[in-house]
Amino acid sequence: MSDQFNFHITKTLDSFIQFLNQSYKTKNPRLIKKLYAHLITTGLLFISPYIHSRLIFAYTTCLTKNNLKTLSNCCKLLNSENPLPFNVLLSGFSRNGFPLYALKTISFMHLNSVSLDTYALSSSLVASSCMKNVNFGEQIHAHVIKSGWLSSVFVGSALIDLYSKLSFPSDAATVFDEIPVKNTVCANALLSGYIEAKLWYQGVELIKEMPFLSLDYDNFTLSAMLRISAGLSAIEFGKQVHAYLIRKIYDVENDVFMQSSLIEMYGKCGYVGKALQVLNFAGFRPGRKRNKDIVLWTSMLGAYGRNGHFEEVISLFEEMLKEGVRPDGVAYVTVISACGHTGQVQLGIEYFESMSRDFNLTPSPEHYSCVVDLFCRAGELDRAWKLVNEMLTKGHEIHSISMWGAVLSACEEHGNIEFGKLAAREALKLEPQNVGIYVMLSNLYARFGMWDEIDHLRKIMKDRGLKKDVGCSWIEITS
Repeated sequence: MSDQFNFHITKTLDSFIQFLNQSYKTKNPRLIKKLYAHLITTGLLFISPYIHSRLIFAYTTCLTKNNLKTLSNCCKLLNSENPLPFNVLLSGFSRNGFPLYALKTISFMHLNSVSLDTYALSSSLVASSCMKNVNFGEQIHAHVIKSGWLSSVFVGSALIDLYSKLSFPSDAATVFDEIPVKNTVCANALLSGYIEAKLWYQGVELIKEMPFLSLDYDNFTLSAMLRISAGLSAIEFGKQVHAYLIRKIYDVENDVFMQSSLIEMYGKCGYVGKALQVLNFAGFRPGRKRNKDIVLWTSMLGAYGRNGHFEEVISLFEEMLKEGVRPDGVAYVTVISACGHTGQVQLGIEYFESMSRDFNLTPSPEHYSCVVDLFCRAGELDRAWKLVNEMLTKGHEIHSISMWGAVLSACEEHGNIEFGKLAAREALKLEPQNVGIYVMLSNLYARFGMWDEIDHLRKIMKDRGLKKDVGCSWIEITS
């Protein structure tokens, strides 16, 4: 009789698990709620921790603020000694954009003496980085050290990633040094932190150290090398990385991320022709189907624009449209800016209007800023002022220092004192220490002989310890 009962229960649980699998594939919370109610009323929910975990996982796949309460009720029934359902819950919260609930979950686990394994600790560190909460991350770090979990490469990688993303590269480096067994993921996390902090030379030193630690270079490492090459304008180093990845990665022409990194590296180093060769290698040769990935196209548009090849930006953008490549917001920013530099006001307006008309893209404040810059460069300050008013009326917060700088520069050139003072005031709200804004405003005052105002500006700069930047240039010296 007992064997028959166990067989019946096992078969029933298997049926419920299949039902749950189907429910979370379709992301239908109503079906999951019905099953949850049935499991509680029949008592089957408490027979197997596994089905409890699967139920929580099913909830988290279709997690919204509306069904958080139901999930919370489900979690209250958890066996506090079993970490598995909690880990599923942690993963679901982190994956679905509820990092605060993930942190609350691990706090509950710790208070109720539920064991914290590598999965729980790693998930909580990911949630801390999403919340940009370094204090909670530091508390987890302290627990990791006390409990000896720093020996886990997974927890160590999560700690390095936390400190890197929250702009604490020195702390990330300390954790990296303390991890007894390192892997490439740990090194890549630290490398990412160095790059975000623009610590290029520290990144180079880490890359040199990796072979001595028996760590291989993967695709992420190579992409990071290219970013460092671009940051240092070290074209020779970039070429060496390019040669290395051609030898080591047999399908490099199919790796869009790597191709775009190469294009950006060559573009930032001023080698536009080389960037175009990379683009051609990605599928633009005779007899090959053209690659329509927007990332490659926008990378090349950026390489052209960064080096002053504005006519080529417009030509490449038109070629994109002919090839059926759907442009994104980044592409439109680049091409509208190029229209401003070439004085093609009407064409820039046409591109701006085509965003919503042809591709259902909502213009962002950055796109409006490009159009304002377009008008300013053409000397059409009235149209620029009208558009600025339109942006403010629509509730757009203008955080573009470049836009206000362009307005101020145009006002200086065309002698519009009122609009210029407004632009300078708004720019200094964003960057009070920006010396260039003070200089342009001073030149505008000088145009109208407003010497008292100039003296006042000089006093403000002196009080704030601001000085005009000394111009310089640098090149890479090769032997």
